[in-house]
Amino acid sequence: MEARGVDTLPKFLKRNYEIYGDKRVAMREKDFGIWQTYTWKDYYEKVKHFSLGLIILGLQRGDKISILGENKPEWYWAELAAQSAGAIAVGIFVDCLPDEVKYYVNHSDSTFIVCHDQEQVDKALQIFDETPKIKKVIYWDPKGLWSYDHPALMSFDEVLDLGKEYENSHPNLFEENIKKGKGDDIAFFCYTSGTTGLPKGAMLSHKADIYIAEVFGDIFRCDKDDEYLTFIAPAWITEQNLGIGGGLVWAMKVSFPEEPETVQENLRELGPTVLFWGPRQWESANRTFQVKLADASWLKRFILNLFLPIGYKVADDHMKRQRVSIFWRSLRFIADETAIKHLRDKMGLSRIKVADTAGGGISPDIIRFFRAVGVNLIQCYGSTEVSTATSHRTDDIKPESSGTCSPDAEVRLSEDGEILARSKSLLSGYYKNAEATEEAMSGGWYHTGDFGYIDDDGHLIAMDRMADLKELATGHKYSPQYIETRLRFNPYTKDVLVIGGKENEFVSAIVNIDFDNVGRWAEARKIPYTTVVDLSQKLQVIELVRKGLEEVNKLLPESARIRKFVNLHKEFDPDEAELTRTRKLRRDLVEKRYSALIDAIYGDVDELVTEAPIVYRDGRTGTIKTAVRVNSVF
Repeated sequence: MEARGVDTLPKFLKRNYEIYGDKRVAMREKDFGIWQTYTWKDYYEKVKHFSLGLIILGLQRGDKISILGENKPEWYWAELAAQSAGAIAVGIFVDCLPDEVKYYVNHSDSTFIVCHDQEQVDKALQIFDETPKIKKVIYWDPKGLWSYDHPALMSFDEVLDLGKEYENSHPNLFEENIKKGKGDDIAFFCYTSGTTGLPKGAMLSHKADIYIAEVFGDIFRCDKDDEYLTFIAPAWITEQNLGIGGGLVWAMKVSFPEEPETVQENLRELGPTVLFWGPRQWESANRTFQVKLADASWLKRFILNLFLPIGYKVADDHMKRQRVSIFWRSLRFIADETAIKHLRDKMGLSRIKVADTAGGGISPDIIRFFRAVGVNLIQCYGSTEVSTATSHRTDDIKPESSGTCSPDAEVRLSEDGEILARSKSLLSGYYKNAEATEEAMSGGWYHTGDFGYIDDDGHLIAMDRMADLKELATGHKYSPQYIETRLRFNPYTKDVLVIGGKENEFVSAIVNIDFDNVGRWAEARKIPYTTVVDLSQKLQVIELVRKGLEEVNKLLPESARIRKFVNLHKEFDPDEAELTRTRKLRRDLVEKRYSALIDAIYGDVDELVTEAPIVYRDGRTGTIKTAVRVNSVF
């Protein structure tokens, strides 16, 4: 698309408004069971009036506003409104606890908090006295808030009304503010996952976001006729690049699900053409399919097991860049018409032109499976600091890799195998942390902290975090993440921590079962259970998990095979700091927390009674006690 002189996100919004006005839909949101639509004119006017309203309330150029809520149009409007006034948006994950919210708000020096609903308002008001720079807490969903009486509390609509009134006396202020914006201005802060310490505020400019949105568009071949279902939190860099940036740069229609719980239903209703899910969502979709296949009638199982190998054969040939014969193309057409396209439809992926994943390791088996059923799933590699450094291309897929360099991006390896990257989408620095910026950007390259290699075709294979690579007492080295991603392909394994270091002779694992899938499996076999604690320690479930481990062991070298495991009595939980908000394991913390269990695995113990801290949804804390079996893999 022609974008000469359009170097900020608000300028793209203005351009789309001038081109499309009320003739094209920019957004769709399902509310009370009905799809509500917003044209580019609606989008523009909401942003304008909210921006002017914030200015009346004291927003100044260079200020920051924190946004705390689920994927809704109001998040987009609030962010663009702040940027139009020369301010900066700060995204906060919706499941953050009050202390985490306080950290982000205070560290970023935010002057406003824009909240979704009562739950998020409660967090903001709980920390209000400890966030002295906050002028107003603004909410967009009034349910449950009618009786709230706090001098700092305002509704989204009230701010819009203030902006409409202010426009009458300042008719061109909004347009003048947009015109002042420059591509080098900071557009938003994305906080790092905090796997190795307190999250750092990565400052991303407008031009960096626009650049990577253009890269996505070129790779995905996006245009104004595409539709994107937003699901990934806008606090994450990928949603900034694809949902907000991509939606503006490519004038795509962006659709919002009614609730997080209805995403699958809304996905099938919409049939979007562009989709991004993190590895965990693709793994979950695969687990659901595998379990439904196992529970299906014998006829459905027979048909799918007959035709899926055809899909795999053709997909593998495409990925190897081999010519697919007319015979196999014909079989693939028959398989698709008979069974596979119905499977895609059930999953809501019938119209997908391209689907993407990034943000962590994903099993090559997941990519192979979705490509076998006709979903053009590709993988990217990057980080908050460098965004997308490499990506698959539709005609150049290696499921074990993260693709080749994005346009104008460079990737190389240090002497010890660390992945270094640089591109036009590099961060402008860490907020209030020049030392960390200098360390991360030493020599003009972003030091990712990841270990990997580049193959002969220029594909990047990211193995693991440098700090997470392990060496056994035998001297053999292995990658825990490599094993974990393959274990999560199992429909009954939701998460896993692979352990074993210099003091250990072998590799072992702590497994989180997928409670829903294992529960259905147990019910079908009339195995009684009460809770996840009870179910995880059933002998039949232990044997089920053991078989999955044995299958993965066949793919591993002898030295890296898992010898012992436990089914953990609870799931790893971000509220207990075991996972980051982007669902990455905080490996060191988890190993320390379950050190007694790890000692039991490597000792001569068959069972251990464990106690673990637990944080309830209302903030209360407690402990959970149970006997956990230590099991061997034969």
